[in-house]
Amino acid sequence: MNDVTDATQSVETDAGTARVTWHRARKAAPVLALGHGAGGGVEARDLQALARVLPAHGVTVALVEQPWRVAGRKVAPAPKTLDAGWRGVWPALAGDGLPVIAGGRSAGARVACRTAAGLGAVAVLALGFPLHPPGRPEKSRAAELLGAGLPTLVVQGGKDPFGRPEEFPQGPYDLVEVPNADHGFAVPKSADPGQEQALEILTDAVVKWATSLGPLG
Repeated sequence: MNDVTDATQSVETDAGTARVTWHRARKAAPVLALGHGAGGGVEARDLQALARVLPAHGVTVALVEQPWRVAGRKVAPAPKTLDAGWRGVWPALAGDGLPVIAGGRSAGARVACRTAAGLGAVAVLALGFPLHPPGRPEKSRAAELLGAGLPTLVVQGGKDPFGRPEEFPQGPYDLVEVPNADHGFAVPKSADPGQEQALEILTDAVVKWATSLGPLG
């Protein structure tokens, strides 16, 4: 049984034209808005896995492509421009009056953390949060995560060079580790659990967390 209906929507923002691909639950449902990273788009394996799985659990997924990606540029702009693009999309995400969880992977997770409270999001999902540049733990971005001010879930690869789970500071958030996974949640072919199971760990954690938030709609 197909539990979702898909649609693509262009949205004009101060940073240019963004694009939202909707993966809707059958009934009116909370929205999980997911932004992509600085090195890729919404085709990322973690974002696609959530778009496949979450609608059957009563959560609509909105994959948000930042204007720079829609325009075909290969280099992400400055954080303030990413934030402007995300803020510009928000009215479309919240337009049905349903609660919205702000989320994203990597740079998209940072955007969500920085902007969620001000936009009226109900929670934050951070996938592969880039705690620091690889090999530069002194360049910590923990303040963005700790300052989100909302219920927050971090899902982090066990071998993510941008921050392994044990490097994260104590704080008001939940953290789930995907064993052996890198920054893009890829695992070695010989790893146990394997790639499919690694993505199941990720999606199961998000389903459990989203359900634990209580009745959002």
